[in-house]
Amino acid sequence: MLQMRGITKRFPGVLASDNVNFDVRAGEVHTLLGENGAGKSTLMKILYGLYQQDEGEILLHGEPVRLNSPADAISHGVGMIHQHFMLVPTLTVAENVALGLQSGRAPFSDLKNVSKRITELSRSFGLHVFPDEYVWQLSVGERQRVEIIKALYRDASILILDEPTAVLTPSEVDDIFVIFKRLAADGRGLVFISHKLKEVLELSDRITVLRHGRVTGDTTPAQSDRHDLARLMVGREVKLAPDAHAVQPGEPLLVIENLFVDGDRGKHAVQGLSLEVRSGEILGIAGISGNGQRELAEAIAGLRPSQSGKITLAGHDTTRCKPRQIREKGLSYVPEERMKDGAVGEFDIKENIILLNHDKEPFCSKGFLQFGTIAEHSRKLVKAYAVKTPSIDTTTKNLSGGNIQKVIMARELSAGPKVLLASQPTRGVDIGAAEYIHERIARQREKGTASIVISEDLDEVMALSDRIAVMFDGRIMGIIPRKEATRESIGLLMTGEQQHGAKQRA
Repeated sequence: MLQMRGITKRFPGVLASDNVNFDVRAGEVHTLLGENGAGKSTLMKILYGLYQQDEGEILLHGEPVRLNSPADAISHGVGMIHQHFMLVPTLTVAENVALGLQSGRAPFSDLKNVSKRITELSRSFGLHVFPDEYVWQLSVGERQRVEIIKALYRDASILILDEPTAVLTPSEVDDIFVIFKRLAADGRGLVFISHKLKEVLELSDRITVLRHGRVTGDTTPAQSDRHDLARLMVGREVKLAPDAHAVQPGEPLLVIENLFVDGDRGKHAVQGLSLEVRSGEILGIAGISGNGQRELAEAIAGLRPSQSGKITLAGHDTTRCKPRQIREKGLSYVPEERMKDGAVGEFDIKENIILLNHDKEPFCSKGFLQFGTIAEHSRKLVKAYAVKTPSIDTTTKNLSGGNIQKVIMARELSAGPKVLLASQPTRGVDIGAAEYIHERIARQREKGTASIVISEDLDEVMALSDRIAVMFDGRIMGIIPRKEATRESIGLLMTGEQQHGAKQRA
């Protein structure tokens, strides 16, 4: 269906695609795998007409084409499901699908026929999308399906899936994979862009690995495992889990007693939760998204009020404290949404590094910022945390997701926390950055930090944690020592099935 031959694309100072060959056959899922900045998105933006190649050619169904715009790509049967949804929340599903298309009743819209076709496509591929629902009412997984409907409505035979699972829960990933397999079985060709190795091995028919804009390997799930793919991506052996250490926990540094916290809709999102995290240990919190993890993290950090219960941090009652007061008592917080709550995209790296203590010595003296000290401190952290950036003056939003997360980790861990709260610490980051972040969190044990890692990635929780607490419907369903934990036992607790003997106070 598709052949991309010798594709080369240059940007000022960067060779983004270097003589890349890539093809897609009817009825297959061909994964494009690589770290952030490897050239995956550049190659697909060329296929979708957002960029034009400097060298090389594209053949669709055996015919050479020049794609000068997304409209050209769509007219040739290429559709793209973007990582960040291209939907208007205040419009219905049908209105979003019809947007930009010529109506058969021009100048009037023809939403009746659009809705009919959406229903047909939804039934054919098990998408469960309803034309009259407003997009703002839909879950993340449902919005993903609307994006797929948009592409199918335009009769796309080749679908580019750009990190389609980055914002989905594990159960939503399972559902969307069933849909992808149906699309491939229908004779479409799918390009799956991802750096999640487990998902790649589960979904792919073929895998092409990119590194620094070049193809470093072509393989299949039958010929490779996670370690092989990681080595092709990074160019070296990668630790998929940090080294295990003998844990000798000390005194409790975070104690939560019978905590109740309301969600955004008013009802309790956290219900009677009790936890205890000790010095020198990592407590992982597993659970399907939407079971109170976000509200718990925000309550601990002072960003959301609790209705009742008590939070004690390093011997101090912080239940009613403001975020700054809690930080001064020894909490460092790596939030779930890095660009919304963790960093200011318009600020440069050094400004984000001193964001929370810019008014204190040595960064400020007698009301004046000490720019030399700030620069020296920032350069030291950028080097220590292997942040890939041209300069500490680089605007933060221009960094890759993994490097933004490293900047946040550098700021939070350099504060010498007594308690570290890390929520989804490696969501959306590539395997090299994830390895580094995991190692940094694991090192906090040696410094006596009590760490909580909240993650929907079960592999991450099992790799990092000394004990694993599972949340369901705002409650702790059970706490299992890492050595006794299995995917099956945790999975039962995640769905609300009470495992005998697992429920206990953390």
